[in-house]
Amino acid sequence: MRHPEIVLPRLIAHRGLSARAPENTLTAVRAAQAADCRWVELDVQLLGDGTPVIWHDATVKRCSDGRARLADLDLPRARRLDVGGWFGDEFRGERMATLSEMLVLVEALGLGLNLELKVNRGRSPAALAEEAVPAALDVLPPERLIVSSFSAEALACSRDLAPASRLALGVLFEGIPDDWRQSCEALEAFSVHADWTRLRRRDAVAVREAGYPLLCYTANDPAAFAHQWDWGVTSAISDDPSRFIGHLPPEA
Repeated sequence: MRHPEIVLPRLIAHRGLSARAPENTLTAVRAAQAADCRWVELDVQLLGDGTPVIWHDATVKRCSDGRARLADLDLPRARRLDVGGWFGDEFRGERMATLSEMLVLVEALGLGLNLELKVNRGRSPAALAEEAVPAALDVLPPERLIVSSFSAEALACSRDLAPASRLALGVLFEGIPDDWRQSCEALEAFSVHADWTRLRRRDAVAVREAGYPLLCYTANDPAAFAHQWDWGVTSAISDDPSRFIGHLPPEA
């Protein structure tokens, strides 16, 4: 098994530069690149008509001027939503990004992408993987793409679509369970992703000693996070990576 030659930075922008622009939007990704971020983390799921879009929640209530389940929207209805004004007046008129649009932008900006397959309740993990993974592989080189998910089914379907040499998979956990390694080996995973607030030193050390990059979400307090660099964490996924300037260990 040989994975793509991925070189991860210490910091990855969570949902784009989501501390300074509306999350999971084209604007947030442009802002991340302007702030010298080299990788972004984004969520993808399907509209009711099967269109893959960059979105986190099961509904549009929190991050738009509408109220609907994503599963009940088709693309024309989704496009009518303002997904920027909730964040600030200067972002009014921002529209929901399709996966296709986002991939074109990420490629044009030369960024790496951690694409999370977001499987909300009642949605099909297989359908999401089948729509999102080939599309991402068609646009981005393997060394600039990690597909991650909490859903074992979504990851298994993703692995069926591409071998480990072509597609890096990240297994998402909250707290790292005792059987983490079996899960990773079954999927031929590249990386382990964990909630930094639930990470234990022994688990971090075990993951790194087993040869897996360890990515932690969502870290916004560099002082509180500092000891985790000593545990071997590879990358921190942050809403505002600039907070970590001056608080980073040397890159490996």
